[in-house]
Amino acid sequence: MTLSTLAQRLIAARRSHTPLNGHDVLPASAADAYGVQDLTVAELGAIGGWKVGAKNATAEPTCAPLPLAGLLPSGARLTGNAWQLRGIEVEAALRLGRDLDPQDNWLSPEELIPFFDAVLPVIEVVETRLLDRANCDPLTQLADLQSHGALILGAPSPLPTQPLDLRTLQAHLWLDGAPTASTLGGNPAADLWRLIAWLALHCAQRGHPLRAGQIITTGSCTGLVCALEGAHVKAKVVGLGCVELRF
Repeated sequence: MTLSTLAQRLIAARRSHTPLNGHDVLPASAADAYGVQDLTVAELGAIGGWKVGAKNATAEPTCAPLPLAGLLPSGARLTGNAWQLRGIEVEAALRLGRDLDPQDNWLSPEELIPFFDAVLPVIEVVETRLLDRANCDPLTQLADLQSHGALILGAPSPLPTQPLDLRTLQAHLWLDGAPTASTLGGNPAADLWRLIAWLALHCAQRGHPLRAGQIITTGSCTGLVCALEGAHVKAKVVGLGCVELRF
């Protein structure tokens, strides 16, 4: 099956809200999964940012482009058939102040930090175009924009004096006012700047260098929690602020 066919099936599932059997959209490799992402986002519109994460401090990261139309302000209300999983992840994100082209170099934190002009708390809303997503092949989930639904943006603030460190970051989540998750260093990737350095190289080599204004979100600090229809969701990343949405 061609990459174009895989992408068109995922796009059709996204628009019809009819999930697919994961076996029917399984890429042959990570490179193919990223190719499907590129074809998908080309049809969905401009790239507003990227998600990047890793399963642990040494695992190779994975990423996905985020459609600009899905970057929404805090307080957004998400209703309708598009929101079926309603997965919630509390994350720390950075905003690019200028274009970042590493020119095939692995950049240090000191080299990366000047490219960013703000940090912000975000909620990634996890959604899927796949039946039984949790049991689908990881490559299928990767092709499906790594199960991205929307990114809810808290207020931006200047980068802290000390480089942001996922290992010391505190995050809290409430559903309908009830405490649901509270973590310290809950992001398994541990090193935010390793993620950013990898992403900068990956995107440049892929033909999508990081651009000023894009939001880079760096993986869940609270795991995945699913909300009920009608739920009010509030999150806080200590030092960055609060962000909320309603289904």
